[in-house]
Amino acid sequence: MACVEELLRKESDGGLSFGNHNLAEKKKVENFKSGNDLYKVKTFKELTKLEKNDMFLYESDPGTSVFDLKEEDNGISFYVCGTEDVQITVGMAEDTEYSVFIDGVDTGKVKTNLSGKLSISVELDESKKVEIKIVK
Repeated sequence: MACVEELLRKESDGGLSFGNHNLAEKKKVENFKSGNDLYKVKTFKELTKLEKNDMFLYESDPGTSVFDLKEEDNGISFYVCGTEDVQITVGMAEDTEYSVFIDGVDTGKVKTNLSGKLSISVELDESKKVEIKIVK
């Protein structure tokens, strides 16, 4: 499956694509401007992490490639691919309940902790992207 060769890019529809789960060594891009925000990505086969304005936004263990990440008032959505099952943590509103959809299937509700982090496990197959939607 494709990776984000630039490590971090803005898509024509405003979404962000980032990460390269095939890198053997850690690489990063800092001070990537999109709108009024600055992003930083660190990525390689063992971990992918995205920060927005020096705040946590996304992390996966092991590393992933993420496509068309969009933040909205009621949640976040993106497509993810990687070589093996993954633990994904996203930064959301603190102490809030969200519905999690994986490839259109409602997997239930998850409540964020006091730091606003929400974690999910996703089964990945190198041959396709998996759609993730997390909404209030």
